[in-house]
Amino acid sequence: MREKNRIRSVQVFEGTATEAAMVKSLLENAEIQAFLKDDVYGTLAPWVTSAGGAGAVKVIVSSVDAENAKLVVEDYEKNRNNPL
Repeated sequence: MREKNRIRSVQVFEGTATEAAMVKSLLENAEIQAFLKDDVYGTLAPWVTSAGGAGAVKVIVSSVDAENAKLVVEDYEKNRNNPL
C-alpha cells in the first residue's frame, strides 16, 4: 500500500533536444514541472543515451502529474504530425 502512494519520476516523452525542450515548455505552460534527462549527452553523443541515437533526450515529470502530462504530450504529438 505504501508503494502505491510513493511519488516517483515518470518519463513522458523522448525525442531530439529541440522536441524535448518544446514539450518541457508546453508542460510548464500547463503548470506541470518537468525536467530534461540526458539533454547534454543526448545532444553531443545521442548514441550513448539511446540505441541508434533516436529519442536521446527524455522529459521527466512527477508521478503526481503524469496523467495530465501525458495528455499534453499526446496533444503535442497529434499537432506535430498534423500541422495546420
